[in-house]
Formats: sequence, C-alpha cells, structure tokens
Amino acid sequence: MTEFGLMRLHEAMVVLYAASLVFYFIDFLNSQPKARKAAFFTLAAVWVMQTMFLIGNILEEQRFPVLSLSEGINFYAWLLITMSLIVHLFRKAHFAVFFLNVIGFAAVVITAFGEAGTPGSAVGEALISELLFIHITFAMISYTAFSLSFVFAILYLLLYRTLKNKKWDGRWGRLPSLEQAKRAMTISVVVGVPVLLMSLILGLQWAFIAAGPFPVWDPKIIGSFLLLVIYCVLLVLQNRGKLNGPDIAWGHILAFLAVIVNFLLISRLSVFHFWY
Repeated sequence: MTEFGLMRLHEAMVVLYAASLVFYFIDFLNSQPKARKAAFFTLAAVWVMQTMFLIGNILEEQRFPVLSLSEGINFYAWLLITMSLIVHLFRKAHFAVFFLNVIGFAAVVITAFGEAGTPGSAVGEALISELLFIHITFAMISYTAFSLSFVFAILYLLLYRTLKNKKWDGRWGRLPSLEQAKRAMTISVVVGVPVLLMSLILGLQWAFIAAGPFPVWDPKIIGSFLLLVIYCVLLVLQNRGKLNGPDIAWGHILAFLAVIVNFLLISRLSVFHFWY
C-alpha cells in the first residue's frame, strides 16, 4: 500500500476512535447501553486497524517495533486500546474506560500523524494539512453542538415563562416541551464536550509539528481548555441535581457566551490562531 493510502487509513482510525470517545462519554454520563455497545464496536474496529499496523511494522522491520520513540508510542497506544476493551467488560468501570481512551486517543494521534514532522516529506506536508483540517472540523462541530444547546436553552426559558404566566396559546404548539428542550440542550453538550477535547488534542499535535515554538499559556489554548472545564462542570452539576429547571438553561446560555468570547475575542490574542 502507498504512503498516502496508509495516511488515509490512519485518518480513518482517528475518526473511528473519536466516534468511540463520544459514545463512551454519553455512556459515562447517562449509562446508555446502546451508546456503550456502539463505543465497544467502534473501539474494536480501531484495535483491529492498530493491530494490523503493528503486525505490518513487525514484518517490515523483522523485529518487535519498540526501539524508537514513535514505535514505543505506537505499541503503547495498542496496549491502551487492548486494555480499554478488557476493562469494558467490567460494568462499573465506565469512568476508567473513558479516561483510558482519552489517553489512548492522544497516543493514536501522535502515531497517526508522526510522519508530519519529517522535513521535506510530501506525506509529511499532507499530514500537517490533514491534521489542521481535522482539528478545525472537530472544533466547528463542537461549537455547532454548543450553539444548539444555546438555542434549546432559550426555548426552554421562553416556554417556562409562558407556562408560568399562563399565556399558552396555539402559537406555541410547534415548540418542544420543557423536557424535550432540556434533553436536547443536554445531549448537544454531551456530544460537544468530547469532540472539543479531541479537537484540542489534535490542535496541540499540529502546533508542536507545524507552528514551531509556542507558549503553552497562549490565550487561545487557555481559553479553549477553560471552555471545556466550564461545560464539564455544567454537566456534572446538572447530573448531580445541583441545577434544575431555568438554572440549567441559564448555565447553557452563559457557557455559550464563553464560546463566543473565546472564538471571536481571545483568538485575536493568540500567537498562532488568526481569525479576522
């Protein structure tokens, strides 16, 4: 297989792993058997692909590939995926499986795009471009999910006030119920959080390879991780019953305002993020 063919397989593996992480995060928060099963099968597909790459390296090098840093990380990623599949069998290990896969995803990204750092390589240049493309795409998907949660939060408050003031009429018949609006904004964030996390992992990998020396305290990096923390805290408080009704909706609205500030204002202060 050509180098570009292998590059596409690596990209497919990263996307499958990303899908698996989303499913595991949904199961981690709400104990969804269907999401857990989907996560297992997508992770199993990643394991098969990673195993094929490992066997291919063994056949090519005529030795077990662990003597270089990239080979060691590749084997480490395979071990993490294998361990994740084993731990998956234990029903009360949701927490461990999700965070084990976050580490595994980071390792897979490093191995999948490792050749991007090769100077003068056509494959390396293509990988850098693809890495940036996937990073931005994942970021936009997460922002879209957060936008959806914002819209349903507004609808929730609108419906809540209408019902509280007893001003319900036929104009509101096409709108979702309070429970549907609450569920929709929660699901949107549950999808957006792991996708944003993966975007940040991919973005850091791209920055290390293509952007040259950069401060890890770059405003955009700090702002993005703070955004991730805000939404995680919001989900935790909601899941534990600390927030109810309109408080949940206001939480989603304020969190989305943080998205806008991070996207439009903080990006202008970044060393290597340029949005005009």
